[in-house]
Amino acid sequence: MDVTTFFALRTGPATQTDGRPATLTVHDVGTLRVPSGLVRACDPFMSLEDGPVFVVPAGDHPVRVTIADVSPALDGSHLREAYLTLVVADGTPATATYPDAHPEGPAPEGEAWGVGVDTGSVALVDLDALTRCMPADPRTWYDEVVDHAGPDSWFNRMEDAVPRAGMADIVLPSAPAGENVVMTRSGWGDGFYPVVVTHDAAGRLLGLHIDLRVVGEVVA
Repeated sequence: MDVTTFFALRTGPATQTDGRPATLTVHDVGTLRVPSGLVRACDPFMSLEDGPVFVVPAGDHPVRVTIADVSPALDGSHLREAYLTLVVADGTPATATYPDAHPEGPAPEGEAWGVGVDTGSVALVDLDALTRCMPADPRTWYDEVVDHAGPDSWFNRMEDAVPRAGMADIVLPSAPAGENVVMTRSGWGDGFYPVVVTHDAAGRLLGLHIDLRVVGEVVA
């Protein structure tokens, strides 16, 4: 992938996937705790227990959303989430590639690991934290955690003004040390969104990005 047309974490002018112009801004969502060094990319409402897993340095990493203004006049009247990014290190990207996943191994030839979305949202979460910090039976997750009448339901939290409506940084139900899930709405809604990794010129991992296919080239 041509790094010059991969726009994650960039501000200013960009090009939509259909060639029309866009303008980008970057917004902080929170800090993802990754004690295991394994990050799952998923749809947080329907497939939290499924989705590709990627290796990153264990620790706490900032999460940011790149938002594209796709309005015809570029006046801020039509905004779409373009990337959900786990920032592993600061630096200038030299490459943007589709990564191998762990423990699944390389994606099939000609394909990329990514997130299948049915609820218009994507998320990043520590793999081990899902085992330790969610209710024991995944079949109860939706009714007990995701969608219930309380203000702490994940659907309701996505509408909070902090950090921004359509984004959420949520501590998992039984987290002993603040283990969390970080999520955002997914660009144009449901679909399949590939994961991309960026490295600097020395090969150091900089970021893990869910590409919501709003800007840049669609090559997979």
